[in-house]
Order: sequence, then C-alpha cells, then structure tokens
Amino acid sequence: MGLFILLILGGIGLPFPEDATLILCGFFISTHVVKPIPALFVVYSGVLIADVFLYFIGRKYGRMIVTHQKFHKILSPERFSELEGKFNKKGIFVILIGRHLVGLRAQIFLVSGIMRMPVLKFIIADAVSSIFTIAVMAGAGYMGGSSLEVLKKDITRIEHTGIILIIVLFLVYLFFRYIKFMRGKSLL
Repeated sequence: MGLFILLILGGIGLPFPEDATLILCGFFISTHVVKPIPALFVVYSGVLIADVFLYFIGRKYGRMIVTHQKFHKILSPERFSELEGKFNKKGIFVILIGRHLVGLRAQIFLVSGIMRMPVLKFIIADAVSSIFTIAVMAGAGYMGGSSLEVLKKDITRIEHTGIILIIVLFLVYLFFRYIKFMRGKSLL
C-alpha cells in the first residue's frame, strides 16, 4: 500500500519519483518483503491512476495551466508549444516514448489532456507504455536486491573466514609464547 501511495503522491507533484518507487518495489520483491503479483498489480494501478490524474488536470484546466504561475515549473509556455507541435505530428507515439523520459512524463500527460486526446486512447497508450517502465525499473530493483543478498552471503563467508583466521593466528601466537616461555625455563 505504501508503494501505491508514493506513486499517487509523486503523480500529484510531491517529491516521490516514480522510478525510485518502482525500483523500491523490485527490491522489496527480491527480498521477499512483498509478493510479486500483488506488488506489481498495485504499482501498475498507482502509475496509471497518477498519470490519468495529470491527464484530467490538463483536460479540465486546458491552456490556462500554461499561463498559471504554479505550473510554470512543470510546463512552461515554451515547452507547451514544443510538445504541442510534437503531439500534432506524432500523437500517441509521444506518450509511448515520452513516458520513459523522466523529466518529460508529467508534461506529456498534462499536454495530452490540454490537447483533448481521447481518454481511452490516452489510457491504452499509457497502459501499454507503463508495462515497459515497470518491467525495467522493478527489474533493476530486483537485480539490485538479489545482488545485495549475494553480497550479504559473501560478507558472511568472509566474516567467518576472518574469525577462523584470527583464532588460528592467536593460537600460533600462544604456541610461540609457550615455546619461548619453555626455552626461558630450561635456561634457568
């Protein structure tokens, strides 16, 4: 549930990057904190809901967003003009490709709404594209978590070897001390 909330909060503009949340999901799956199928379903839903939310903000407020001061960080008038031109030429491909570009996602979803792209068309394009984003990011987190488990096992093995080595060195030291002590006694 926490992953879902992070995705929604990130979608409405709070500083919770979608990619970081997806990587965290993959890490949780690899370390068996969450089960894969429910976790992937939850993050998929969270991603789509956050994207559709931005789409409807763009659809509801239209070009007013571009002129509003609060939205200038997300979508400046210059950036809007550039994206509008791309939407007019390539439409759905802008969503399919742009979803994978970190700094461009929110802008593309807002522009989709502003340009009044049909809702179903937007959702289908975003749903298909989201599968790849989730697979790559959660996969990276999963690989990182798996690597961490291997590293933890290696560190444990090194610790055990180090402890045995210290014990052996200590015994060798005691042995030489004993020999030195015995030599000193035999001289007296």
